[in-house]
Amino acid sequence: MNQRIDASTLDLQEKLVALNRVSKTVKGGRIARFTAIMVVGDGQGHVGYGLGKAAEVPDAIRKGIEDAKKNMITVSLKGDTIPHEVIGVYGAGKVILKPAAEGTGIIAGGTCRAVVEMAGIKNIRAKCLRSNNPTNVVKATFEGLKALRTVEEIAALRDVSVESLKD
Repeated sequence: MNQRIDASTLDLQEKLVALNRVSKTVKGGRIARFTAIMVVGDGQGHVGYGLGKAAEVPDAIRKGIEDAKKNMITVSLKGDTIPHEVIGVYGAGKVILKPAAEGTGIIAGGTCRAVVEMAGIKNIRAKCLRSNNPTNVVKATFEGLKALRTVEEIAALRDVSVESLKD
């Protein structure tokens, strides 16, 4: 389940979730830097996020993409939605993810939307319940996506047939 995903074999797209200008006050004045939260995915159930920090915006984005490629996960999909409802929690961030019928589209806030789009989910309803801090929302969404299991995966874990689970 927790196998490392080789990002070089995937056709990845990247998306900037949040860009933040931060400054550090030193003896000679203020030093400005940038942090970028990036999400990468292939639209086929593989997605990753990363945080990049640098003095220049392009460098922060590049570092974020490199970090995201190291933090890839595989999402269990059921067609073009998720198999079941799940709540992802990370810190104060809490995200509820619900499967949706064909034609619903992605009903989610900007931060959560970026993650589910990159994962290849086409129909989903999502809601941020507590913190709307982009970092925690992305991480909470990932926790929710990691917790997803299909009927086939559960049957394999329990060494039973899929039909016996549907009873």
